[in-house]
Amino acid sequence: MHLEKCRATDVGALTAFLRDVDLTLSGLDAPSVRLWLERDERGSVVASTGYEISADGRHALIRSVAVHPSRRWQGSGTALARFALGRAAEEGAITAWLFSRRSGPFWQRLGFAPAEREELARALADTHQVRLFRQTGQLDREVAWSKSLACG
Repeated sequence: MHLEKCRATDVGALTAFLRDVDLTLSGLDAPSVRLWLERDERGSVVASTGYEISADGRHALIRSVAVHPSRRWQGSGTALARFALGRAAEEGAITAWLFSRRSGPFWQRLGFAPAEREELARALADTHQVRLFRQTGQLDREVAWSKSLACG
């Protein structure tokens, strides 16, 4: 896996990729969102990972963890998730959160546990994804997960 930091010029290609895999597109170009991507030999985006950091830096909303369907079931998703979790912890986040209605078992294998939606929304109220989900009513349909990033 060779990840590169997403640049402003990559946002269009990343947006198309995330749309194809049915993930949230909100705020991909925001300064609080950290994103990385992997390209294939033709330059197409085939994987992505990232997180959005809270204003106080203590919480990270994991997002945009995706692998192209042709590359799934090879451990890439796990590696991408661990990469984002590691980077968020290095940046000072002590709790990782995410929304996932479809991939709960995947996230549980990485140590995530079910969480209260409103607790996530309070901790990450300033993030683009939480604001979008509140605005559209999608928050009420989401499933929240959390994991401590504290060492030991």
